[in-house]
Amino acid sequence: PVPTLGEAIQVVPGPGLPDQVRAQASNNNLDIVEHRGRFYLPFRTGPEHFASDQVVLYVVSSADKVTWDHELTVDMDTDLREPRLLSWGGQLILHFAVLGTNPLDFEPQGTMRAVRGSDGAWSEPEWIFEDGFIPWRTRALDGVPTMVGYTGGDDIYDPDGDKLPQLEVKWLSGEDGLDWSGPTVWTGGGSETDFAFTPEGALIAVIRNEAGEADGFGSLVCRGEPEDPTDWTCEADCRKFDSPLVFEDGGRIWLIGRRNVTEDGCFDLGTEGLSHEEAFLQYSVAYWQEPKRCALWHVDAESLQVTHALDLPSAGDTCFPSILGGDGTYEVWNYTSDPQDADLSWLEGQKGETSIVRQT
Repeated sequence: PVPTLGEAIQVVPGPGLPDQVRAQASNNNLDIVEHRGRFYLPFRTGPEHFASDQVVLYVVSSADKVTWDHELTVDMDTDLREPRLLSWGGQLILHFAVLGTNPLDFEPQGTMRAVRGSDGAWSEPEWIFEDGFIPWRTRALDGVPTMVGYTGGDDIYDPDGDKLPQLEVKWLSGEDGLDWSGPTVWTGGGSETDFAFTPEGALIAVIRNEAGEADGFGSLVCRGEPEDPTDWTCEADCRKFDSPLVFEDGGRIWLIGRRNVTEDGCFDLGTEGLSHEEAFLQYSVAYWQEPKRCALWHVDAESLQVTHALDLPSAGDTCFPSILGGDGTYEVWNYTSDPQDADLSWLEGQKGETSIVRQT
């Protein structure tokens, strides 16, 4: 099927936001969920993409996605990212990652949680998880709240010679959406991870493999069989599908993730004779200098090959998608630099203005 796109509508910054919200230059990390007849949007705003003590995390809500009410402000004089909402049992549960203030480092301090009760009041944010776990996606599967995330994020940008990283991707569940437990499904260079199920019950996952493994850097595309969906077999891909969002539609598996705009799109450049650390640094510097898009991809559930389908209007610093809808029609919420500036590099985009848009 050939997807079609509706008009891209800017939400942040926008005239519909409440007075309590002060959108800064960089607006990114977001989520969207429908809860008890309203739409809830958490997002990060700061002077630029990089860590800063000026970052603020807002939550706003709307009945029509045009005019918004203020729900929550989180300002901790440090960087806040990865807001994830879960609507469960009459409550709206917000998880978010707390990081540092050094713009040249990734300093995960851990995860906090705030809960909006049935009375509309938000609880004070509280620390949860003890091992630096960072949530990536939360959703309900077969009537049970689930969460996929990772530990070891502070090792991604601090490689050590030829020592291979040992991040852990975890798949957690909790009957009440508050108490979580579950297995480690992958150990290595993987961090941001999302998955969906085929109609036959096989799990298809995409892992961002930025930290790298023995067979290279980029992404891992994985499959878990119906009889044991926690046992993953993965294929390496030289492309790095940052911020993966995976969903099933019409019996097919789809991915929304960042695209590197080069001839082959690879993050792993295949340079020989480099240590693991040297390769990571060389590939990262090259990646920062290239333009980016937020793209829709098709994932073959058998071969685990990923094929580009189309680009959303996007450029520069872009791609942290969330979606509403189903059955063939979806509304994608995303952030981007000005799409008219198609050749803007990722690094330039991260230092400039970005906005949050929605698009059918």
